[in-house]
Amino acid sequence: MTKHDVIKAVTKSLCEAHPGREVSAVMVEAVLEALGDVAAAELLGGGEIPLPGLGKLKSREIAGRQGRNPRTGEPLYIHAHKAVAFTACKALKEAMKP
Repeated sequence: MTKHDVIKAVTKSLCEAHPGREVSAVMVEAVLEALGDVAAAELLGGGEIPLPGLGKLKSREIAGRQGRNPRTGEPLYIHAHKAVAFTACKALKEAMKP
């Protein structure tokens, strides 16, 4: 799914859920851009972002460790860094089960 597809689907869903209210693709795109900015700022600060119906995005610290180059086999050190982790909510986990 592309960004355009997401905007189109969310716009359609909102228009169907709230008939009579005018929701444009431009408004949905602005909200998604703002959500991205807020989420990035919160994650960079070490916080977490709840995504209702989906789960949470969390910032976590990854410790430095010894690794190796898979092509050459040469050992190398992988520095400590931050990473984003997604934790699915219970309802989504249950829905994904076969």
